[in-house]
Amino acid sequence: MKALVYTANEEMTYREEPEPVAGHGDALIAIESVGICGSDMHAYLGHDERRVPPLILGHEAVGTVVEGTSAGQRVVLNPLITCGVCDECLGGRQNLCASRDLIGMYRAGAFAEKIAIPEQNLIPVPEGMPGEHAALTEPGATGLHAVLLAERVVSRPLSESRALVIGAGSVGLLTALILRDKGVEEIVVAETNALRRELVEQHCDFKLLDPTQEKPQEQYFDCVFDAVGGAVTREQAVIATRSGGVIVHIGLMDNKGSMDVRAMTLREITFIGTYTYTPVDLRATLAKLNSGALGSLGWIEQRPLDAGAAAFAELLQGKCAAPKVVLSTGKA
Repeated sequence: MKALVYTANEEMTYREEPEPVAGHGDALIAIESVGICGSDMHAYLGHDERRVPPLILGHEAVGTVVEGTSAGQRVVLNPLITCGVCDECLGGRQNLCASRDLIGMYRAGAFAEKIAIPEQNLIPVPEGMPGEHAALTEPGATGLHAVLLAERVVSRPLSESRALVIGAGSVGLLTALILRDKGVEEIVVAETNALRRELVEQHCDFKLLDPTQEKPQEQYFDCVFDAVGGAVTREQAVIATRSGGVIVHIGLMDNKGSMDVRAMTLREITFIGTYTYTPVDLRATLAKLNSGALGSLGWIEQRPLDAGAAAFAELLQGKCAAPKVVLSTGKA
């Protein structure tokens, strides 16, 4: 089969790879569409020691079962593979399973024509749903999980809150769209890429700002969602959060710098780290995407899988406006 393989730092190679073999309890999936995630970019840059080349990356995927008990069914993949028997799994927090694995990390991912994955990780796609929309399920579920965590601790209902989202990649933008679906009226999205700001402005009615030129209003926001996760954005998040507010840290750009813990303590700011999603989050997100609750999704850019290397290069250079690039195999 053909696959897009991470072969070295800043090198993606479209080449022939061995066909995957479905083991006991697995299904074989013909991939239709798969999104490029920020974590794929981290690997591409050599910033993720868990992802060692040569490796097929990619985990935001939709395809059709070609071998398994539900052959012929179009499915979204839950890329998080867990043990299913630990306290966290049995308690509905599979994302915290100590034995968790992720396709495209230690095992082959979905930038390929086919993939083998446990059947329990398959979610049926609603009839007629475009593959590029279904491929947003994984990043959307990451945003939904973050919003749900914030909702538990925010001092006022979310619909009465002011929200700042830092980063307008797909996770950040989908977080903002989920907040709007929750009834939040005042949402500001901070994004440094001018091309991306322009595209988001065309498709989504948010207040956008360039944080390199205009800082978010100090101590103003009830909820701040950091979808970048860098030293600078963490600093901005503390400054922008009002007393008694909530910071939800989604992104994993780096582990540098320090946070003003004294200010957070004196102002009773709650800091929440959030990682991925639960299976229920994925199902709920797929339903929202299909219903139109999160908008037209016209900000997606589709490219063929064999053009993936160029897409990675453009994303690195900041030349790609789209919050989400979805690679397609043509196997729909």
